[in-house]
Amino acid sequence: QVQLVESGGGLVQAGGSLRLSCAASGRTVSSYAMGWFRQAPGKEREFVAAISWSAISRDYVNSVKDRFTISRDNAKNTLYLQMNSLKPEDTAVYYCAARLVRIMSRSTSDYDYWGQGTQVTVSS
Repeated sequence: QVQLVESGGGLVQAGGSLRLSCAASGRTVSSYAMGWFRQAPGKEREFVAAISWSAISRDYVNSVKDRFTISRDNAKNTLYLQMNSLKPEDTAVYYCAARLVRIMSRSTSDYDYWGQGTQVTVSS
């Protein structure tokens, strides 16, 4: 079993920055691909970014490219999402997820473990 706990969310003005963290426990996630997803009120959960087990490969949804950076520290069993130039449309609950393979995916159904989420609110 893997437990994932997100932190770092909050209220920020448009143009500001936040850094989300996702701490894993229970077993090491260094061999797993991981991802960030978000869900706004009334909308489906959507892919934001993913990273391979080695961090060599990264993938982003077009709307966050050049603004968000996904990274991981396998020694600390932690995943990060640096969010810059935030926009009101980035407002959502952000979830981290891990899948029991090394290859990234954009599909929620491909992930085996999920955190409880952290709220990000961007005011205009």
